[in-house]
Amino acid sequence: MSLLLIQRYARRLIIENRIEDSIDFFHRDALSSAVAMKVNLDVQLTLMASSLYRLMALKIGNGYENAKSRHIFRDFIDATANIKITKSDIMVKFQKRAHNPLLLAADLDKTDISIPWLDHKKLRIVLD
Repeated sequence: MSLLLIQRYARRLIIENRIEDSIDFFHRDALSSAVAMKVNLDVQLTLMASSLYRLMALKIGNGYENAKSRHIFRDFIDATANIKITKSDIMVKFQKRAHNPLLLAADLDKTDISIPWLDHKKLRIVLD
């Protein structure tokens, strides 16, 4: 019974550490104590963004599965791109970077996403 409690506490601690990391990265204000807080819109959006970073890291693989959000941001998101908007598409063309081959291997350039709130325009990612 005590082993089960230790395992449950360890899982809870891992989850709390990931939430703390997300808030530290996505917000100016980090968690300052273990005081219970109300879940508000900022926290919810932060957790959603962190989850999207996790999904991206899992798709990329190559050791990024356990990377922190700020590391994923620095390597893949914080990049210069040209955006071209046409009647049916939104094309995001990233410049050449050292990590682009990982994005290509994860087939992120083959993603066609329809965006409902933009008249169902397709988001296309182009990597050099």
